Amino acid sequence: MSPGLHSTGTSATQTKRESGSARILGSASAGVLELALFHPIDTIGKRLMSNQTQIRTASQLNSVIFREYSAAKVTRKFTSLFPGLGYAACYKILQRIYKYGGQRYVKDFLAIHYGTHFDNAFGKGTGKTMLHATAGSLMGIGEIILLPLDVLKIKRQTNPEAFRGRGVFKIIIDEKFGLYRGALWTAARNAPGSFALFGGSAFAMEYGYKLTDYSSATALQNAGASIAGAVASLIVSSPLDVVKTRIQNTNFESRESGVSILKNLIKHEGFGAFFKGLIPKLLTTGPKLAFSRFAVAQTLIPLFDKAIDGK
Repeated sequence: MSPGLHSTGTSATQTKRESGSARILGSASAGVLELALFHPIDTIGKRLMSNQTQIRTASQLNSVIFREYSAAKVTRKFTSLFPGLGYAACYKILQRIYKYGGQRYVKDFLAIHYGTHFDNAFGKGTGKTMLHATAGSLMGIGEIILLPLDVLKIKRQTNPEAFRGRGVFKIIIDEKFGLYRGALWTAARNAPGSFALFGGSAFAMEYGYKLTDYSSATALQNAGASIAGAVASLIVSSPLDVVKTRIQNTNFESRESGVSILKNLIKHEGFGAFFKGLIPKLLTTGPKLAFSRFAVAQTLIPLFDKAIDGK
């Protein structure tokens, strides 16, 4: 660790604690707004990652994204990008409350009990950044509790035939814990991805904007810091995200393992396949994470906290 990073910055024990109501309201608002604006983009990303062929022409790209509606009118093409909206709403709102609201509780716990350890190990400033990243990583691993909703959303977006006319309750009864297929791969993808997301944004707050209280950041600073975290997260998690998506978009009765998918992916598509859809994700999912993680959640949570306290 360089001396500059080791001797400057704020202590990991210094953290702003907002009320639980403010964290829930801010995170839920982020989920609702993100869903309304970015669900079509999420569908495009999932379909690109699920595609196992080479895309060389605009016509092929059109077929991969819009499928049976590739020759339809523009309005019909657009509405075809909203499958699984109900599952997405449940998943996205619960995920944002859990991840963005919950990370702050884990961060507070680590700051109180282990803040000095982070400072001693990494130095002030960097220790605080690592603490934020660690809290995010732990929340990312625990996020697999919501995996069934994510699985149902992805199947609706990429393989609707897997439902065969069954409703959600019938699927839950039939599949039971089969909806948790790929849980270990999801945890392996979420741990470094969330570490990079929260750590990258905290690093930008600490060293880019020189902030000691991250909750005092402006909306512009929040957005800028989130872009740093989002880009780092997408690059780090992309390989396992491709494997995770392919596990989840298969038919329910499929028992192909993640290892088998991994081997076939390398054999037939090459290592470049691990980054399929990365450029579109950087251009779309990056701004989506920036929007929900900071421009909304990080900005609204302090505002809700002040409103609830009557400040």
